[in-house]
Amino acid sequence: MEKLQVDIKPQLTPNSLAVLRRRYLTKDDQGHVIESPEELFIRVATTIAEGDAHFGSTPQEIEVTAKEFYRVMARLEFLPNSPTLMNAGRRLGQLSACFVLPIDDSMDSIFETVKNTALIHKSGGGTGFAFSRLRPKNANVASTSGVASGPVSFMKVINAATEAVKQGGTRRGANMGILRVDHPDILEFIRCKDDLKELTNFNISVGITDDFMRAAKNRTMYPLIDPRTGRPYVIDDKPQTLDANEVFQTIIEHAHRTGEPGVIFLDRINAAEKTPKIGLVEATNPCGEQPLLPYESCNLGSINLSKIVRAVVDPSDTTRMFRNEIDWDKLRELIQMAVHFLDDVIEQNRYPLHEIDQATKNNRRIGLGVMGWADLLIMLDISYNSDEALELGERLMEFIQTEADKASGELAKKRGNFPNWEKSVFSGKGLNPPRPRRNSTVTTVAPTGTISIIAGCSSGIEPIFAVSYVRNVMDNTRLVEVNPIFEARAKERGFYSERLMERIAEKNSIAEFDEIPDDIKRVFVTAHDISPEWHIKMQAVFQRHTENAVSKTINMPRTATADDVRTAYELAYSLGCKGVTIYRDGSRAFQVLSTKQTGAPGSESPKGVVRDRPDSLHGITNKIKTGFGNLYVTVNTHNGKPFEVFAQIGKSGYDTMADTEAICRLISLALRSGVSVEEIIEQLKGIGGDSQVFGAAGLIRSVPDAIAKILQKNFGNGKTLNNGKDLGALLCPDCASPLKTESGCIFCPECGYSRC
Repeated sequence: MEKLQVDIKPQLTPNSLAVLRRRYLTKDDQGHVIESPEELFIRVATTIAEGDAHFGSTPQEIEVTAKEFYRVMARLEFLPNSPTLMNAGRRLGQLSACFVLPIDDSMDSIFETVKNTALIHKSGGGTGFAFSRLRPKNANVASTSGVASGPVSFMKVINAATEAVKQGGTRRGANMGILRVDHPDILEFIRCKDDLKELTNFNISVGITDDFMRAAKNRTMYPLIDPRTGRPYVIDDKPQTLDANEVFQTIIEHAHRTGEPGVIFLDRINAAEKTPKIGLVEATNPCGEQPLLPYESCNLGSINLSKIVRAVVDPSDTTRMFRNEIDWDKLRELIQMAVHFLDDVIEQNRYPLHEIDQATKNNRRIGLGVMGWADLLIMLDISYNSDEALELGERLMEFIQTEADKASGELAKKRGNFPNWEKSVFSGKGLNPPRPRRNSTVTTVAPTGTISIIAGCSSGIEPIFAVSYVRNVMDNTRLVEVNPIFEARAKERGFYSERLMERIAEKNSIAEFDEIPDDIKRVFVTAHDISPEWHIKMQAVFQRHTENAVSKTINMPRTATADDVRTAYELAYSLGCKGVTIYRDGSRAFQVLSTKQTGAPGSESPKGVVRDRPDSLHGITNKIKTGFGNLYVTVNTHNGKPFEVFAQIGKSGYDTMADTEAICRLISLALRSGVSVEEIIEQLKGIGGDSQVFGAAGLIRSVPDAIAKILQKNFGNGKTLNNGKDLGALLCPDCASPLKTESGCIFCPECGYSRC
């Protein structure tokens, strides 16, 4: 196809454009961007539309389809998962995000899986594994007359392989490890990430059964199962059992402390599986929203719900001429187009393994989801934590599921049912009449991470992260980023001021600001304002009408107890969720993500030995007035002690900015080499210059003097941050902006950095 002629250009925010340039747009061998956002969407649209050629479409028809695909992406109404945006029309050509690989109880199978994992990670995908088929630790191995090392040992092998493979600088390999709760090694598995230097490339979840949940509720014992026989696990002729309540409590206490393990409800997942005759689902992708059979992959895409709102005249409202409502007809059209797009992705995909190609095309599983849910609620003046939001969420997802099912049925009439249709619930072998289906599943609610940054909307079905926050930009053109809807409302209602936006940026919530009207506070609730129960209720209403699963982070305050975590897990199970991941503010789950540290946790390095930088650190940012303008000093800490320093100076000229950066680099190097903060303060304080100024901190003689005062204020005389516990915001290793946590994965809303 010749280059597509298009009639609209993408309207992107500076942040969206920065993420595209950094992680998505094509670059030459020197790393220079050689593609525009418009060209990216053209590349993706034309590549995917060419899938129609497999079904007899003419070049003219394919061009029409390509223009439709381009328009919805350029308008940011729909975006596919990141691998499709990155790789469509390029040499790699691998378009899926999610894979599951089998691991059987043999060395051949285990190391074949290790090799295949490396191939998938090299292609940009993430992998899920069920280790439940592996014999337990210390079980006999007849072929060698030795004993087995158990599932956790082989998780470490895969973790090491993942560490060795980097995904082209745009995505890093991520894994999900799952073990059934009735496996004999379950307690070792639950504790396997207690050491933060181990399994840094794994999320872990326990596969929970209905029998186990009943036993935990009734405080009874439950049997462990020998994975080799499927019968009770026996030692010295005695069947082995565990106390279900004690095991459940162990899971809960670890989740409370570290955020892991999560739990997935295996029986519930398999009860909803559309191809039960093919086999049991035992694993999910790294974020948990996509259950998959062995060797299956799934390509995902999300509709931007903030783009389906229309304004209508409201004569009953005397204060505003218009009110917003959902444009259901537009949503229906987007769903039909998205199902068509995702089915074409299956045709155009270059799979890393033949087995994946075959399994994926046999079931043709797709996952259409949403992003911008919180934005939609705000635009409709609905509070996230309200019954009205739950009712709308269920109605909306039911509509998406119904229309996606219809669209897949229409495609089946033209292209044929998916090959495993005869073995599926759609074949009419049960109580329901047969009906056409092109795809075994059609809906998934995924964490949208970086694609929601591109779309300029809130992520997935998560609440907004913040109303206002500080951006770490090097040119200092704008340090405070404000939710555009909030900014517009604030100006409309007359309470906007730059100072107020700065004050809000220092908080996680607007609940305590008296100058903000109550009706605005009610609508602009953040993740920190919302109780865990409301997070779970929202996940549950979307799950009711989602064929695969829903990825959602259940945010909990630092003060949450282990009992609160147990209540959340039990509520998620009772409301029909397929899994649950909690993140308690201040837990250490994401403090060290992928870089192994030398020495014992919390140990100091001797002088001269430069400590490795963890992928993620906590920090504080202080503002101080200098003769060159306001200086913003960020100090990132490890175990409460300064580890590195960044500083940004106001409109002062590039020489001052360069000098400031050089000072901070040297301070950081000294801190990482074991130099005490007191020694650094002593060297910096009192350095004078031509531009001295009095401020709240007294006489500021220079930029080095200002940094010394910040260090003295927060860390002088042996002080540590939060008593030596890093409890603040997680900071991005690329740009030092606050990170967000979603479903066991983290990403940066500024630069698009992602662990998954």
